[in-house]
Amino acid sequence: MTLKRRMAMVLLGFCALLTYPVFSAETPESITLGSKGFTESVILGEMLLHLTRQTGIEAQHQRQLGGTSVLWNALLSGEIDAYPEYTGTLLQEILIKENLQTEAELKQALTARGLRMTPPLGFNNTYAIGMKAELAERLKLRTISDLKNHPELVLGFGNEFIDRADGWPGLQQRYQLPQQNVRALDHDLAYRGIASDSLQVTDLYATDAEIAYYNLLALEDDLNYFPVYNAVILYRADLAQQSPEVVAMFNRLIGRIDVPTMSRMNAQVKLDGEPESAVAAGFLKHALNLEVDYRIQTVWQRFWQHTSEHMVLVSISLSAAILLAIPLGILAVRHERLGHIVLGAASIIQTIPSLALFVFMIPLLGIGGPPAIVALFLYSLLPIIRNTHAGLKDIPLDIVESAQALGLPPRARLRIVELPLATRAILAGVKTSAVINVGTATLAALIGAGGYGQPILTGIRLDNTSLILQGAIPAAALALLVQGLFELIERGLLPRGLRIQTSGVKSEN
Repeated sequence: MTLKRRMAMVLLGFCALLTYPVFSAETPESITLGSKGFTESVILGEMLLHLTRQTGIEAQHQRQLGGTSVLWNALLSGEIDAYPEYTGTLLQEILIKENLQTEAELKQALTARGLRMTPPLGFNNTYAIGMKAELAERLKLRTISDLKNHPELVLGFGNEFIDRADGWPGLQQRYQLPQQNVRALDHDLAYRGIASDSLQVTDLYATDAEIAYYNLLALEDDLNYFPVYNAVILYRADLAQQSPEVVAMFNRLIGRIDVPTMSRMNAQVKLDGEPESAVAAGFLKHALNLEVDYRIQTVWQRFWQHTSEHMVLVSISLSAAILLAIPLGILAVRHERLGHIVLGAASIIQTIPSLALFVFMIPLLGIGGPPAIVALFLYSLLPIIRNTHAGLKDIPLDIVESAQALGLPPRARLRIVELPLATRAILAGVKTSAVINVGTATLAALIGAGGYGQPILTGIRLDNTSLILQGAIPAAALALLVQGLFELIERGLLPRGLRIQTSGVKSEN
């Protein structure tokens, strides 16, 4: 098959991928809801899911889609139709450049973007700075200003808080805090750090169940740095036009959830291990007298779902990478100057952090499978290109000259002599790429593509080792399985003479 035909197949594959039904962010007569990567947002997202289905309209919930920017951009692009948000985040993070001061100004700015916002749901989940009550008592700390007298304290903040305009940079400046040992980590993992005393101070959400569980003290915000973070539902204006009954159901939550109620629901999930769907349904029954029909997946049902999602991610991206990377490796050998460009470009892609590569794809392809597969495809290219290039370059010159002396044209020489001799090197690159692909695909859950990363993220969020292992062990097993599969392929493709020669070398050693 010619290089042009191979590249055409890859392009056709990607065209088919973008309409692949498994990962469709929008389906006819369906509403897509989103939530951020923490428990409270997931619970509220499940409430929206139940309320939408009460109207008879099918809906799906894209759980824990990473940080604020991912959800906001997904809402603007129409990838999702609604998600829970907070007024403080809108004013101090998302729309901070517009210097909005009032709720009316905020609504006007949202309207200009084709968005709407419900009135507050009833609770203010503001940020707070907290530490163990015992340590605070010993050091006589009561306010955030008191931290200035203890520069030795180790601070650990959530990844989003560490960079937000309303997070650590502004907090440090407002209070003139001297601490230099400041770490960024997942918000849920910060509580583990506090419990193990590897951290002394962290950021809290006012409704976090862990505040009471770990006996933490929220320091007084004596300079009134943190704004009000009233919980609201953000939704697209066209949702109100096309499905007003859904928005009417959303509005039934207005003023119904106070801080103790939200804290209790967070505790039911994080401390008692209840599913978010069940907790959301229980609230709707108690507060709105709504009977919600929902199903909780069994462990095996979740396993097969995550397996099928992960297999689709890996198989499509890896197959496309093989089809394109091998011809690119051949091209790099045939044209040296072009080869430097190809290898350089692939190397640059490889240096981009994998999570960043996933996020870079969202503006182009939205959330879900398509951006994840394209990112995995790009991340899989370098090992195959490099090994194909190296395998062909390492063929002894006398063999190439002998093939030329026999009168073999370049294509025949490549097919009959060079590729068979380079098979081992090429497949070594494919195996490396496959293992990297399987592992990296776990990050795809952060942008709604599912796979084994979903239970890992949920396990981290809920501090549940069993859930983490439900994703980590199958991912490791799949990586070994894929590597073994290519070992068998290598035995089938490697010329018999080379296999005998290789086995002879091993026996001598």
